[in-house]
Amino acid sequence: MKKICLYFEIHQIIHLKRYRFFDIGRDHYYYDDYENERSINDIAERSYVPALQALIQMCKENPEFKVAFSLSGCGLEQLEFHAPQVVDLLQEINATGQVEFLCEPYSHGLASLANEESFAAEVKRMSDTIQEKFGKRPTVFRNSSLIYNDEIGAQVAAMGFKGMITEGAKQILGWKSPHYIYNCASDPRLKLLLRDISLSEDITERFTSNPLMADQWLDWIASTPEGENVINIFGELVTFGIFHPLQGGILEFLKAIPALAKERGIGFALPSELCEENSVGSIEVPYSISWVDEERDTSCWLGNAMQREAFNKLYSIADRVRVSGDRRIQMDWDSLQASNNFRFMTTKPGMQYRGIYDGPYDAFTNYMNILGDFIARVNNLYGGADNEEIDGLITLIKNQGDEIEAKDKEIERLRKKLEKLNPTEVAEKKPAKKTCKKAEPKAEAAPAPEKPAKKACVKKSSAKPAKK
Repeated sequence: MKKICLYFEIHQIIHLKRYRFFDIGRDHYYYDDYENERSINDIAERSYVPALQALIQMCKENPEFKVAFSLSGCGLEQLEFHAPQVVDLLQEINATGQVEFLCEPYSHGLASLANEESFAAEVKRMSDTIQEKFGKRPTVFRNSSLIYNDEIGAQVAAMGFKGMITEGAKQILGWKSPHYIYNCASDPRLKLLLRDISLSEDITERFTSNPLMADQWLDWIASTPEGENVINIFGELVTFGIFHPLQGGILEFLKAIPALAKERGIGFALPSELCEENSVGSIEVPYSISWVDEERDTSCWLGNAMQREAFNKLYSIADRVRVSGDRRIQMDWDSLQASNNFRFMTTKPGMQYRGIYDGPYDAFTNYMNILGDFIARVNNLYGGADNEEIDGLITLIKNQGDEIEAKDKEIERLRKKLEKLNPTEVAEKKPAKKTCKKAEPKAEAAPAPEKPAKKACVKKSSAKPAKK
């Protein structure tokens, strides 16, 4: 049976303000509050609210329909502050039981390409946030803009995820089809779900210019070769209302999918459900891929000297930020990591939206001014120590953490070994604890009569001041 795996990204750009060179050291607030509030409310009204309402209706009317979401931590923070109605709708659709929330880096940044420890810390924060907000810890991972390579896959597997979503890029697939479940070449435990580029972009990219009927689109899915049963349709939720106006019928297209799919014997599956199935083999990805531009690589963020300079300078302080424990520094770090900051600097043709910037050089200058002030603030946390001393301290902290973790694992291993070697002794100890607990009430019963005497003493002592 063919199954559609449908997932939508929810992320919000955090707009930086105009920051001059002479602001460095004087102004530590970097954000355009007006634009941030205006943009999130506009997107919520035009896209998120109507799209989520439609998906909730689809879930309630079609018990077999399923959908997944991936939220960035920064995007969720802005929604909670400026558009809480969107979070309420996410809670409502979560209550249907037909939804899965994936994990991604908290900042929607590029830490996976720069610093393993920072990447792992971000992923854990986002996983904890999903657990707290929606009641279930995610088991499938989705990197920012579907960035993936074999090294990232191995690290994600080591974090305990059973699956990861990435792009069905031609340079990694070759003659293979994205309609199968694969596994990471570096760690076979991690299943890979590859996006069907053509079928996804029929909706996300071409719907307005090339209007599409739901029955025609589902006929294309039904006609895929026998055995190719996994159809991964991934996109951004702003597809509905921002990329394509609602007046064009894109929500009607979406709502028609469940019933028409059922007529054709096509079902739906969540990413975690697909990751329980066997893979057909591994996919080797030695170089980073993504879902952006025709190249499907990282050139839109790191393709020119300006972008690489900003990227390297930002992550040169990643370890210092991570161990600093300063909440305000961490919040600014999340915002400065967001991938759109680097994309605004691209010199590739076709880039249309650059926020407040006139061009890539303007974006680079503004970002580097902010970064200069931020780096100074981070270094000031360490009392003016030089780079060598700071790096030595960070290394010491990391080594101590690794030693503690290794000792904890060794203690757990020895405990399990002891239980296997002495099962009788372990079994004898457990009843003894229960017997002690049962005996406690009897031991307390003997001194019970003495309690009134103690209370009488208290009354006498309290009566003395009254006589005076």
